[in-house]
Amino acid sequence: MATSSGVSLNGTADPVSNVLKWILLAVAVLTFALLGWTTVLTYEAAPPIPDRFVTASGTLLMSADDILAGKAGFQKADLMDYGSLYGMGSYFGEDYTATNLVRLATLTEAAIAAADGGTGGATARTTMQDALQGIDLSRPVVVVPDSVAGAMRALRDEISRSLLRHDFSRGWTKAYSLDDRSAAETADFLIYSSLTTVARRPGTSASWTENWPFEPLVGNTPTTNTFRWTWISFCFTFFAFGAVLFIYERYLNGPDRAPMDPVLASFGPLTSSQRKIGKYFLVVAAVLLLQILVGSIMAHYYSDRASFYGIDVDRFLPFNFLRDVHIQTPIVWIGLSWIGAGLFLAPAIGGGEPKGQGVLVDILFWVTLVIVLGALAGNYLGIMGALREGWFWFGNQGLSYIQLGRAWQIGFFAGLAIWSILVYRALWPTGALLRVAARQFWTGRIRLEHLIWASTINIALLYVFGMIPLTGIEKSFTITDFWRWWVVHLWVEQSFEFFAAAISAYLLMAVGLVSRRLAERAVYFELILIFLGGVLGTGHHLYWAGAPGMWVALGSMFSFIEVLPLVLLVIEAIGQHRLIKAHGSFQYGLAYTFIIGAAFWNFVGAGVFGGGTLNAPLVNYYEHATFLTLNHAHTALFGAFGLLGLGLIYFCLRYAAGDRVPFNETLGRWAFWLYNAGLVMWILLNFFPIGWPQLDAVYEHGLAYARSQAFYDTTLFWQWMRMPGDVVFAAGALLMAWDFLMKLRPFFPRRPGDQQSRRS
Repeated sequence: MATSSGVSLNGTADPVSNVLKWILLAVAVLTFALLGWTTVLTYEAAPPIPDRFVTASGTLLMSADDILAGKAGFQKADLMDYGSLYGMGSYFGEDYTATNLVRLATLTEAAIAAADGGTGGATARTTMQDALQGIDLSRPVVVVPDSVAGAMRALRDEISRSLLRHDFSRGWTKAYSLDDRSAAETADFLIYSSLTTVARRPGTSASWTENWPFEPLVGNTPTTNTFRWTWISFCFTFFAFGAVLFIYERYLNGPDRAPMDPVLASFGPLTSSQRKIGKYFLVVAAVLLLQILVGSIMAHYYSDRASFYGIDVDRFLPFNFLRDVHIQTPIVWIGLSWIGAGLFLAPAIGGGEPKGQGVLVDILFWVTLVIVLGALAGNYLGIMGALREGWFWFGNQGLSYIQLGRAWQIGFFAGLAIWSILVYRALWPTGALLRVAARQFWTGRIRLEHLIWASTINIALLYVFGMIPLTGIEKSFTITDFWRWWVVHLWVEQSFEFFAAAISAYLLMAVGLVSRRLAERAVYFELILIFLGGVLGTGHHLYWAGAPGMWVALGSMFSFIEVLPLVLLVIEAIGQHRLIKAHGSFQYGLAYTFIIGAAFWNFVGAGVFGGGTLNAPLVNYYEHATFLTLNHAHTALFGAFGLLGLGLIYFCLRYAAGDRVPFNETLGRWAFWLYNAGLVMWILLNFFPIGWPQLDAVYEHGLAYARSQAFYDTTLFWQWMRMPGDVVFAAGALLMAWDFLMKLRPFFPRRPGDQQSRRS
């Protein structure tokens, strides 16, 4: 007999699950151990910062202190949300590394040609390439040829002047947070970063960035390493597909004859803490609408950079702030949907709740709201130059997806940790249940409840790595970006997938569609693949950012594995759909429509548009920092995790309605299909029609041109065609927000039968 908490279950242990759980433990330990080892290698092989760059006569050009101060200026001005560095950041403005590399090469070539009597030609270009490639960044003092020195001085002046003046014709609002000195230092940092893309690593024929970006002008072409691992990875993937499908069909897809454990098949009265969750869901809807509004303004910028339908919004709403809001709001609303759903479902799973849970849920909500609002305000004040001294702690750190100031980051981590504790308290609300659960865990009888709670710890702990070093900025952008991806990638491809797999499997079991045995088998197998692909798969973000070349091998091999659990999700989604249709009186049809949709877009957005294609090194070499990456980001983040979060909310809303309140699914289904239609329209009318010609432009002319306004001006029709998808998508969000509002009534009135615990 199974209890509602699932902490005891009669019958013999499942031998398949026993094997899979130990494989999962070994894989988790091994992959994170390898990630630790590769972290050491990354620190050792990151591009060094010389003490000084000097001319042949010994005149100082720039120092390590200038470069470090310039990196601070780069982050303080949030340049990463206007353009990109090493292809990381926004795709609206130029890629600073590519644009400045071309400009540096052009100025150097002109100086060489002038010194040679103005003849120029192939000789001047070859000399220029040798001069730039021959710069040895591993030396404490780097002596650069006079032609390069002159180019560096001229480029510094050009960059620093452009940073401090408006240029609304290209959508640029001046860096309010910089002055003459900090602008010059920022220019030094950008020039140094461009040098790392062409200067060769000692003893190799490749630059510190594996010859990225592609730029024939300076002789940057793909390395042999890039080609080799593309071929190997494709071979490996096809073999792995066969192995995964064999294991799934052999051990996980047989007849489900094990006892069911339908914990949530019937509706119970809401507990005190569950009644507090309604406001979480309202904020989810409001923040999603804010993201859509800001995204629509941003999309308009691409087609008309000077104004928003005649309004000069650039002056008070710079593009980088809008992007800042646009990419942080999904983290907020997806995070809140999962936090709220986890807090709602935990008492239902545990059969009750401990004393004071409702008060703690309230406190967490208001603290989280203060942190979110404070972070957004700090981001704006930092960009506008109002926080010149406290920008690092309370302003904008200028790192894509984790822009919020360090104080707000610490608060956000505290909120995640509290969430994990609250879920823990509700899953095992009494001392007796907690002791049973602990005994099961330490004796290896790990249940789905353990995995759900472990996923909340995982989400909280991985966020910490985005705060290295804790009290200041890291000198190397390569290392900074390395830790940034520990949060951004590992959250999405490992932590979020971990939570998604565990909670989806549990709900499938809890409503009586599959047995606990089959659910646990499936989730163990998926988690093995998620850890294999999600942890070391981080490396596909590190191909071209100055990390060692071994990341091309590790990143490509493990990134391709990311596709495998997504294939299983689609296979399981098909099976779930059949089970639901056969069930007859299934109560959670709307919720599972969203959850099955999430499985589909996870495969398409993260798999087909991501791990299955873009992560191949030779493809990524040309595709990196183009609209095809935007296509992957939008379809994966919203399609996979956004739809899952909304599905979890609808699950909670249906449970709250119970048998007492009518639950109409019409508006929710309309919202679902409008969301899907909007995604498809974005792909067909915006991302593909711009992304494919942009990929061609990189291959034919180099990244600097493909990211220039000259190229974007050739795509204006398709930039405008983003609007139809925006309208359809926004209509879905408005319908859903109204639907949420109408369905929250059960959360507020108190009923005589309500109680703190439903466990007798």
